[in-house]
Amino acid sequence: MRYSKDHKAETHERIVKNASVRLREGGAASIGVADLMKEAGLTHGGFYAHFDSRDALIGEAFTHAMDQTVKRWRKRAEEAPEGKEFESIVNRYLTTQHRDDVGNGCALPSLGAEVLRADSRTRKAIATKLEEMIDIISEQMPAQSTKAARREAIGALATMMGALLLARMAGTGEFSEEILAAGRQSVLQSGASATPRTKRAKSAAART
Repeated sequence: MRYSKDHKAETHERIVKNASVRLREGGAASIGVADLMKEAGLTHGGFYAHFDSRDALIGEAFTHAMDQTVKRWRKRAEEAPEGKEFESIVNRYLTTQHRDDVGNGCALPSLGAEVLRADSRTRKAIATKLEEMIDIISEQMPAQSTKAARREAIGALATMMGALLLARMAGTGEFSEEILAAGRQSVLQSGASATPRTKRAKSAAART
């Protein structure tokens, strides 16, 4: 049976999405081609009509996971009240809901070690997405200069990622919640230390 280009694209996207969830939940070792193709309603042999190799699929799954975070952050910043864009991103990131939803959450705390074992093409794609994540936070930072905002954004992202990872390691009890609260406080206090920029100024900085 011949399928349309749209059908093939939709199937491809579904495979990548499922692989992305598995990747975050169980690492690259959890990506089984046969199981993924079965979920998509295809045979194992049909895999190569969509991907050159398993590594190619894993690379797409990595970038899909990071794209999800980018889209969420942009949406939260757009919907937040004036001056609350950064706070909105941080407060929604360091939550018990995000801590517990590993498969649909930020890829960074889940896949940091996996990146080191990825091929060079995948590592390059991930680095590009990481830059994009830093840029989004930088646009919301209340620093006066673009350089200072980027520096603060890198520190904020590192703290957010680390706090979420530690909270997951601590389980689901009070200790874990204490880590999340401490992470939110640390990031927001750091972000509040500079003079706020307006949305217009942030947009202009993002375009330069």
